[in-house]
Amino acid sequence: MKVTIALSDELYRAVKVEAARTDRSVREIVDEALEAWLTAAEETEDRASAEAALAEYRRDGGEAAESFFGSLAAETKATYGTPLE
Repeated sequence: MKVTIALSDELYRAVKVEAARTDRSVREIVDEALEAWLTAAEETEDRASAEAALAEYRRDGGEAAESFFGSLAAETKATYGTPLE
């Protein structure tokens, strides 16, 4: 897809120099830069979500996964009995 963007002269010159230095097109440089920016933004968002989940876990007196699944298994066993073999 074609897109028109406005860059400062200085930034455009720097991109052109990098393209020439690495034998790539300006388009390839811009594509790579945008992909790297999006990846970093997603990683930042993922990190923020993980930190929020951990804060909620700590705030609400969270339970370790091993303990949680152990109690869930015990509740299931108490409700439904043991599976037939």
